[in-house]
Amino acid sequence: MLRPRLLPGNALIYRLAITLLPLLCFINIATPANVAVSGNTKYVEAATPEGDAVWLKDNRKPALYTQNFGDCLGSSLINVTRFDAAYYKDNMTVLFHLEGNTNVANESVMMYIGVYAYGEARFDLTFNPCSAQIYSLCPMNRSVPIEANGIIPVSDADVAGIPPIALTIPDFEGQAILRLFANSTQSQIGCYSAVVTNGATFSHPAAVGTILGIFTIIAIAASFATAVYVSHVPTTRTHYAHSLSILVVFAVFHHIFFTGSLSVNWPSVLPAFWSNFAWTGGMIYSESMQNSINQLIGSNKGNTSMVGAAGSGSAAEDLGGGYELSQIYKRSFSSLFRRELNSWSDHLQHLRSVKLENHLAKRTLANSSEGYDWYGIPVKPGLPLPGNFSGFAGTLAEENIPASNAFMTGFLWFLILVVLVAAAVIAFKWILEGLVRYKHLDENRLAFFREHWLGYTAVAALRTAFIGFFLLIYLTLFQFTYKGSAGVTAIAALVFLVFFLGFSVVAGYACYYRLHSGSYAIKRDRLHIEPKKALGFLPWIGLQLESRRPEETQAKTFLGSMPWWSVFDVDEDAQRIPVQEDEDYIKKFGWLSARFRRTRWWFFALWLVYEFVRACFYGGAAGHPMTQVFGLMAVEFIALILIVKLRPFEGARLNALMVYLLGFSKVATLALSAAFDVRFNLARINTTVIGVVIIVIQGLLAGVTLLAIVFGAISSYMSVTREQETFKPRKWAPYRERYFAHLEKSAPDVPPVKAATPMPEEPKEPYFRVASVRREPKIEDSNPVYIDTASSRTSVAPAAAIGSRTSTRRNSLQSAHMSSSNLPFGARSHRTSWSTRDFSGWQETQHSNRSSRMMSGSRTYNNPSESSLRDQPDYERLRTPIRSPGPGTSLDVRKQRNDNGKEKEASLEERSSEEAKG
Repeated sequence: MLRPRLLPGNALIYRLAITLLPLLCFINIATPANVAVSGNTKYVEAATPEGDAVWLKDNRKPALYTQNFGDCLGSSLINVTRFDAAYYKDNMTVLFHLEGNTNVANESVMMYIGVYAYGEARFDLTFNPCSAQIYSLCPMNRSVPIEANGIIPVSDADVAGIPPIALTIPDFEGQAILRLFANSTQSQIGCYSAVVTNGATFSHPAAVGTILGIFTIIAIAASFATAVYVSHVPTTRTHYAHSLSILVVFAVFHHIFFTGSLSVNWPSVLPAFWSNFAWTGGMIYSESMQNSINQLIGSNKGNTSMVGAAGSGSAAEDLGGGYELSQIYKRSFSSLFRRELNSWSDHLQHLRSVKLENHLAKRTLANSSEGYDWYGIPVKPGLPLPGNFSGFAGTLAEENIPASNAFMTGFLWFLILVVLVAAAVIAFKWILEGLVRYKHLDENRLAFFREHWLGYTAVAALRTAFIGFFLLIYLTLFQFTYKGSAGVTAIAALVFLVFFLGFSVVAGYACYYRLHSGSYAIKRDRLHIEPKKALGFLPWIGLQLESRRPEETQAKTFLGSMPWWSVFDVDEDAQRIPVQEDEDYIKKFGWLSARFRRTRWWFFALWLVYEFVRACFYGGAAGHPMTQVFGLMAVEFIALILIVKLRPFEGARLNALMVYLLGFSKVATLALSAAFDVRFNLARINTTVIGVVIIVIQGLLAGVTLLAIVFGAISSYMSVTREQETFKPRKWAPYRERYFAHLEKSAPDVPPVKAATPMPEEPKEPYFRVASVRREPKIEDSNPVYIDTASSRTSVAPAAAIGSRTSTRRNSLQSAHMSSSNLPFGARSHRTSWSTRDFSGWQETQHSNRSSRMMSGSRTYNNPSESSLRDQPDYERLRTPIRSPGPGTSLDVRKQRNDNGKEKEASLEERSSEEAKG
């Protein structure tokens, strides 16, 4: 542990060294310190541990040093106007400065300096200022201003308690505490605490804040451009809905900054990081504004401890773990003297660097005009003690804004913002008129905006108020909890009523204006809990209403279900146009609903309720960290589920940013912030690690928001050039077409049509195909004997075959005897195929029979008609000429043969039965 001993002991050790080692004394004292001056910069010579001489800047930056300081006693008898200490690693010295005054007539004092890093004591020193040659405190007298400086040489063993990472890690968390005790009463009469830092920090509001501001202005300009470029109101609304919302941008920034309003003991890295976003919450420091607010507030600065912070100017007995008077006044000088003699090697090192120490000891209180600016100033009333970062007061301390001034600071900057927005719209209108008048702009360009510029101005102011709803509701509730000045509290109450009642009425009227022609119906439903996959692989759960379950999921297994009720909007006007195409509604309430989907146009009302509940937990529950953290965790978790389910924004980027990234960041930040409650007593090094994790999460969210602003500006450029045939750069033209196609697809807000599931293909089996059939001539086609026989058989057989079913047995016998065939009784000749000549002869016979019947007008059963012939099995085969099958036609030869065989069988049986009846 870094623990140099009493400074009187150090002085005696040096005197003893001079007595015992006169030669060493002569070398180190008779030789003056080498000081080199280069311009206005002073260099001093020092020695390294190896004995090498080095030149160091007199105003060089220390490895660790203090900044602002505050009174930790509340009734200190000493008014300290300058208190700083610094640790130089290059020559292993600790330097401190002290300046102030007192009203005490005469008092001998003891001084105590303690250094704490990450909640643990790393260095402490108790000494008598008289022995340390601080004569302005020997004794302390009101007629003598207090001015003191001291040099404390340290060794490697003394600084072993300070980890090396402390010299480089951003926002080193440490405190230096100075206590003064009156020897006459052995009581504490003065206490001052200063924050210790290494200079590295996450706080760069001038650079980071400026970058965030530039991107925000780009987002505002892009959104405004899509709103004023009007060719068709519904089309303009569609393009406006897909530009980046300023509401989302400030929702992200407000989430990051106002996380610091939780009443927990933050690690130093978080308030430093949040200071880059302070301007988005209206916490912009202005000396003149703060002085005006202080005059309004008066001396009533409120109670900083109400919000979990240790206030400057109030008693903090347990600061740094407290102190024990017995350890201050009962230390043995002789024991300290003996312990100093045990480490001669360290003191030899001190003597080797005595030249530099003598130079530092001789100079007066250094200040910024001399190049030494590594010191702080006393904090202003109402600020917490430096080094304490608890609650919203600790977050505001980075901006030097007291918690008592928070509401008025934010409210005044909000009014300034509204005036600037309205003035910017009006100025833009008259700039356009000037350009048109001097022929620098076409007269029809932006005609809709120039005609309705007053409406645009009013809508811009209302939209600004809508974005600032959470900010002002939170600040008013915080003012009620903080209990500051009565006048400021009255103003906060008026602002709260105006915003709460005003937006409640406006949101209610906007919903009524759209729904007054319809009615609502409540129907019993059931809410199912179903297993899902998040990001394609993470196990997750989802909610599904029974009334909205797709038909294909009716048989799906659920984890559980519960009774529910669904509210349905029954629109009595079937001819009413959708809200996204209603020009009248867009002009009146588009500033509330234009960015939301057709079926989620009412989401602005739900958003106001959500923001109001968040503000109640942040501001109304200030000072109750567990209520804030776990209450907000429940609210944010429910909101995340609902917003993921609703996906309210029409633009995909807005849904991705607001629904998923912002919701995850809120839940994760709150879950990690629970570890900072003082009741858990978590080690400060561990809290710093958790704080860095929060910075990573919120930093990534901010980075994605900036990227979304860039893409939103590009898409807005595509929107305002939608009517131009030429588009530059040309290589972006395909992206522009895809973007417009996406707008047309998403604007109707209808569920995508699922592609029909293709029928499974039947497995392919072996088959063959007959491509063509050709009939070759047979012997009987050219044999005259067979032709004659077939002709005579044809003249009789058809008549017998197709005779009336009432023919007698005698007729069938006669027909059999007339045949020249030697077939058995009851059988007839049957050819496997008919020639074209046979079929032609048969057709001529039928035609002649039909002609004779028509002429005679009579009808006999012995002359069959064509209808009766159709009943014969061979009719179709005879009537249809043989031809090859068409393309794609397959023919199963085996099956055809079987079918033909069956048909022939049936024909023979029928004819036999007819002959038998005959």
